[in-house]
Amino acid sequence: MAGFGLTTLLLQIHNIGLLGIGPVLAMGFIFGGLAQMIAGFMEQKVGNNFGFSAFVAYGSFWIGLGIIWLLNHFNIYAASHTDVGWYLVAWALYTCILLFASFYVHKAMAITFILLELGFILLIIGHFGFPKMNVVAGFELIFCALSAWYMMAAIIINDLAGKTVLPLGTAWAKKAS
Repeated sequence: MAGFGLTTLLLQIHNIGLLGIGPVLAMGFIFGGLAQMIAGFMEQKVGNNFGFSAFVAYGSFWIGLGIIWLLNHFNIYAASHTDVGWYLVAWALYTCILLFASFYVHKAMAITFILLELGFILLIIGHFGFPKMNVVAGFELIFCALSAWYMMAAIIINDLAGKTVLPLGTAWAKKAS
């Protein structure tokens, strides 16, 4: 959650025009990419398929996005806004699946995925001809990043306190019994 939140926050600060791409690229490869993939593989070991899928996939998202930026920068392959738009469409579809799955986790997870899905939709609109929507997405996805950080803080603080200090809320959907 920390890697996803921090990298998402930095990219949105870039999208609203306050930060260059360099720090986002660095965090995208290391904290958003590599660290999330490691977390995903650790989730697999404890049988958490949702965590495994989410962390490995979004770690791959950040590494893939970083590669797109590098390919553009070094003129190896210039991805157009439309190319990146289709990349985002694929990720929005994947996110939609995890959005519905998140309803079985807890309220904080569902809110984070609602915000992420909305952010992808706004970015897609921005990449298919309405670039001002990328700025709107930037502000909206800041809330997504902060929501992820809230979950991270809750997991750490609640564990150390031995009680619920920061509530995550109950799941919106119930597992079949």
